[in-house]
Amino acid sequence: MANGDQLKALLRSFADGDDRHFYSVAMQMAAHEAKQGHGRLAEEMRELIDAAKARRNTSLADSAIPMARPKGELASLLSVSYPSQRLSNMVLSESLLAALQQVLKEQRHFAKLRSHGLHPRRKLLLVGPSGTGKTMTAATLAGELGIPLFVVRLDALITKFMGETAAKLRQVFDAVSSTRGVYFFDEFDAIGSQRGMANDVGEIRRILNSFLLMIEQDDSSSVIVAATNHPDILDEALFRRFDDVIEYHVPAREEIQALLRMRLASYLKSPKAFANLATEAEGLSHAEITRAIDDAVKEAVMHDQANVPADSLRQLLQLRHTVRRRTIASKA
Repeated sequence: MANGDQLKALLRSFADGDDRHFYSVAMQMAAHEAKQGHGRLAEEMRELIDAAKARRNTSLADSAIPMARPKGELASLLSVSYPSQRLSNMVLSESLLAALQQVLKEQRHFAKLRSHGLHPRRKLLLVGPSGTGKTMTAATLAGELGIPLFVVRLDALITKFMGETAAKLRQVFDAVSSTRGVYFFDEFDAIGSQRGMANDVGEIRRILNSFLLMIEQDDSSSVIVAATNHPDILDEALFRRFDDVIEYHVPAREEIQALLRMRLASYLKSPKAFANLATEAEGLSHAEITRAIDDAVKEAVMHDQANVPADSLRQLLQLRHTVRRRTIASKA
């Protein structure tokens, strides 16, 4: 059974409204029961704690009162939101959907897996072209789990002063440990590029080494998601630190048709039009297709049209192809 000091600490933190300390003491009590051989009781306590955290986060998200608002210098390093996205809002390949469902399944059985000495998937590296759904995946994981999404602001994290970036990175990982959430490192190659590259400098090496050490040591309940459009320049040591490397691609024709049907169900009725437009959109990313669809719907609404003319959307998709070709040519 819990000792008197733990019970007093639990009551004191509850009375003070100190959620972080309350959950910490509760987890200590669960760990104590596990050591005493009361495995089933410890597991039930951990599950109750995780469920209470999830309900607390969801309740605060619904009332638009952010529980985990970063303070002080951390506020410049992390932006927080409470997404409502769900996997059903995304159009994904079967393999990608299965990978994300597995992550969510293990997260929802977090306490049970941990009580058996197992490690749920919680460190993910997302790789693939821009606009293919990596950022939306981070938001969807947060929405599905009912926890906050923290976006790491690399512009504030990376500085020119020796040692300062590593110190700020330490603050981020302290937050990862103390406040459960999805922590999203976008454009991750900014801190994960290969050591020894031609443009490498000592400070970038130190940042990467610090990140490798911190993510290796991290054993929190948070989910860490890193995303990059350039996996080829990432340091090889990074790939071993992530539980899963998930690849994203521009959508296949079947996925494009599903996306068109999802977004245009009320505005386009012809099955043949969906098939023809999917062919027209091949080669574009999810984001590019979605923008074209949104532009077509806005035009229809502004002109009091009940339906989106297929020709109008076709022209917008062609325009997206033109912009893509110009962008590629400018980078060549």
